[in-house]
Amino acid sequence: MRCSIRLAYLFLYNLLQFCGHTWIFANLTARSLSFGGDALADTFYSVGVAMSLCQLLSVLELFHIADGIEKGALLPRFVQVTERIFLFVVIATQENIQSKPIVCALFYLWNILGLLRYPHGLLSLISTPSWNMLWAHHTLWIPVYPLSVLAEGVTVYEALRTHSSQMVHSVSAYVHFPYVLQGYLPLLAVGACFTEWRLLRERKQQLEGWSKRMKRK
Repeated sequence: MRCSIRLAYLFLYNLLQFCGHTWIFANLTARSLSFGGDALADTFYSVGVAMSLCQLLSVLELFHIADGIEKGALLPRFVQVTERIFLFVVIATQENIQSKPIVCALFYLWNILGLLRYPHGLLSLISTPSWNMLWAHHTLWIPVYPLSVLAEGVTVYEALRTHSSQMVHSVSAYVHFPYVLQGYLPLLAVGACFTEWRLLRERKQQLEGWSKRMKRK
């Protein structure tokens, strides 16, 4: 009974995330085809609420891994979740960043990664993943993830370039906003390298494990 409740919860969670990312991706694509470059300026206003909900829901994945109801490495997932939430807060609180084309590119890349992740999670709960599913899930992110990190870096650069004198509140003391972003850039680079190394290692383990299981059969 407990196992069935866990599976039902994970299925609903992955389904909700999949539907959210699908709606955002479809909305961005439809607006781009309909309005062209004019759609870039109000990307945040059209999908910002849905994107914020998806990012907030992703925090639950840390508890899934910590509690053992979902398999995965906690640290790489923690890095990904905190990076995205930090970038989203920067975008949400800086109005002059929201109309930048880089925001549309960033949201597109985040959603592509989501559409690679959550359908795989759904299908894995239903049946054993096939070779094609495993290969696609663990391979297609390779060109997308570095591009998303690059887009995050460009977003931070835009924030640095346009907000050189803004102040934010941090740990009961006021700090200069550009210093926060400058400190974030090396953390972004280190976190991205660590995450990519971990994902490549996971890809090798998963594909080799699948091949060994097939040989035993």
